[in-house]
Amino acid sequence: MPRSVNHVASRKRRKKIMKLAKGYWGARSKVYTVAKNAVEKGLGYAYRDRRNKKRAFRRLWITRINAAARLNGTTYSKLMHQLSKGDIQLNRKVLADLAMNHPETFKAIVSKTN
Repeated sequence: MPRSVNHVASRKRRKKIMKLAKGYWGARSKVYTVAKNAVEKGLGYAYRDRRNKKRAFRRLWITRINAAARLNGTTYSKLMHQLSKGDIQLNRKVLADLAMNHPETFKAIVSKTN
């Protein structure tokens, strides 16, 4: 009896990898084994950098809040301590947005914490 090979499933699996490799340069988009390695590596980077993106934005927000806080006569750490002590529930993303786009509102928040 001949061996049964599920060609439908294996073909679908290969097509999925080749579709993900579309736009890659040279053999990375043409040869399955090379494309598979490139796609796996790319997906790994994508997974890692989705987390790194969160870190990078948090650093940016902290820098912006600190700059605005210093313009208003305090520091980032003192401001965050006063906000938590005063039970003002604003996250860093919102504070950074206020500091950049609405400095008068940010100034009001800083003055309320003192």
